[in-house]
Parts: sequence; structure tokens; C-alpha cells
Amino acid sequence: MSSEPESVGERLGATVQSYQAAVDDYDRELAHRLGVNETDLRCLEILLSQEEFAPSALSTRMGLTTGSVTTMLDRLEKLGYITRTPHPTDRRRSLVRVTPEATRLARRLTAPFIGDAAEKVAARFTPEQIETVIDFLAFTRDIQNEHTQLLRDVPEPAHRRSGGRQAPGPRTGARTRTR
Repeated sequence: MSSEPESVGERLGATVQSYQAAVDDYDRELAHRLGVNETDLRCLEILLSQEEFAPSALSTRMGLTTGSVTTMLDRLEKLGYITRTPHPTDRRRSLVRVTPEATRLARRLTAPFIGDAAEKVAARFTPEQIETVIDFLAFTRDIQNEHTQLLRDVPEPAHRRSGGRQAPGPRTGARTRTR
């Protein structure tokens, strides 16, 4: 180990990573409490931020295929979390909305965290410091979104892996059966 102190950039990187891990943990627990997976939770977060969304816009925003979005919306509709209605001017399209019940449930589950965080942050930092944090988060969010899009633009591999930890090719030490 080096005896040199960590640079500000290294400390910032480590802190952002640990913050993101805490956010991921909270999201996983919230998804569990709502009875959905993390992708479904992200969809609900997006839908809660706007009155309505077209499935095609969700597909683009989430980086999912339209088929995946349809399956996800079917799950959320079955749980009573969303409704789909015909688009008012285009019969081929539909609009997705969060149900009032889902909105109430999401608020009931997240309100303690939001209230506690707001109170504790306001007690510790000045409004000017909070503005700096807001600026930092917005700025780094934009960088993150830019690099998310760059990853989406990378060509897909010729063959995609599935099934978790499987490695391509034969497994070493695997027994073969003969008849």
C-alpha cells in the first residue's frame, strides 16, 4: 500500500461509487417492497416524474426493446401500478400512466427517506453549499447520460452470452459421457 494520501479525485471517485452502491441497495429494497424487479422500478420512477408516457418513449429512455417494454408494462398493469389508454390523436399508439394507488404506495414508502434526507442535509449544509451539490450532481448526471449513450452506440457482440457466469467455450475439467 502506498503511504501517499489519496488525491481529491480518488476520494471523490470512491465516495461517488459508495453513494451509488447505497442508491442501488435502496432501489433493490424498494423494488422488493413493491413486488417488482429493478427495471420495473426504474419505469415507475420515470412514470412518476411525468403525467403520461408513450411506450416508445419509455423504450428509448430506458434503452430497452419495444418488446421488453411491452412485457414490463404487462407486469406493471397486472399489479395495478399502471394503466394504458389509447392516444387521443393516433389510434396506433397508447399512453401509459401510473395509477393513483401506485402513486400513493410509492409516496408512502419513499416519504420517510425524502423527509429525513431533506431535514438532515438542510441542517448540515448552507443553501450555497447545497446549490453547489445540486450543480455537481446535475453536471455529473449529464456526463453519465452522455457515456450511457456512447455505450448504447457500441455495436453488439456477434453472440451474446446469457445465463450469468457462464464463460464461452468448453468448461475445463468437465466430464464427458460416453454411451
